[in-house]
Amino acid sequence: MGPGSPEAAGSAFAELVAVMDRLRSPGGCPWDAEQTHASLAPYAIEEAYEVAEAAERGDAEHLREELGDLLLQVVFHARVAEEDAAAPFDVADVIRGLVEKLIRRHPHVFGDVVVAGAAEVTANWDRIKGEEKARDGLLDGVPLALPALVRAQKAISRARRAGMVAPAQPADDAPLGDRVLALVAEAAHSGLDAEAEVRWALDRWLRSVERPAAAE
Repeated sequence: MGPGSPEAAGSAFAELVAVMDRLRSPGGCPWDAEQTHASLAPYAIEEAYEVAEAAERGDAEHLREELGDLLLQVVFHARVAEEDAAAPFDVADVIRGLVEKLIRRHPHVFGDVVVAGAAEVTANWDRIKGEEKARDGLLDGVPLALPALVRAQKAISRARRAGMVAPAQPADDAPLGDRVLALVAEAAHSGLDAEAEVRWALDRWLRSVERPAAAE
């Protein structure tokens, strides 16, 4: 049983679930016992951003740690959900639901659908997801709490895949929001992540202004 085998992963995951159960149970950690889905929500957002930052920087060790912190949020929420009298579920339910979704949305792997490449995979994924969710608007299912650039790019990307017209390049004197939206559309058309591009540009600018200041 190698370190990357399903058996090894299953054993390690079972240990994590047992530790979380001990922390949440009577005689465990008072702080953990007090948490709710609402109180934990900000931590999930923070950990997701830290995972993204580690991935963008190519820091493998940091990424491993941050993925663990993000996984903790999943296990923690599932453990809290076990105590919900109205609609309880546990981490096994979460996993089973995910496995079923992955199989359902990959008919070219687990079924007899034939695809020519990644573009057709994406089209099938969107079609199946649309049938599952019965969504009407471009932003149905996209959280309002997402940063504006992320929400805009999701809407533009969905519109493009649906054959709709992307935001046009506005005049130089157009409102700032329209000009920013056009840049997001440019990023989507080029296959770039607008949010990540801005973060990288900000990092470059900060380094350029901080270095001279530190030398003084």
